[in-house]
Parts: sequence; C-alpha cells; structure tokens
Amino acid sequence: MKVFVDQDSCIGCGVCENLCPEVFTINADGKAEPIVPETDLPCATDAADSCPVQAITVEE
Repeated sequence: MKVFVDQDSCIGCGVCENLCPEVFTINADGKAEPIVPETDLPCATDAADSCPVQAITVEE
C-alpha cells in the first residue's frame, strides 16, 4: 500500500504516529509524514481512518 499525507490538510495532532509509529512521524514543521512510502501494515489504514481531517490516503 502506498501512503500519502496531505501537508496542507494535516493539523499535526499525532493520531497517526500514535497508531502506527512504524509508518508515520511528525516532522520539524509539526506535520505528519510517512517514514516509508509503502507498507503492508494494517495500522496505516487505521491511521488514515482515524485522521480527524482526513489528510492521510492509503492506496492499494
């Protein structure tokens, strides 16, 4: 699965990093970004589903 974070939409709440720290981190600008561009970890989809501003996209 490919993982994307819309930097313009991200509010830096950290939900994705808490749910899936192997895939997401908060960068120096206070926004989430993927650590890896692709993953098979189901927590990436959980993070996308839990994002309060829907800034995360996970594509098969």
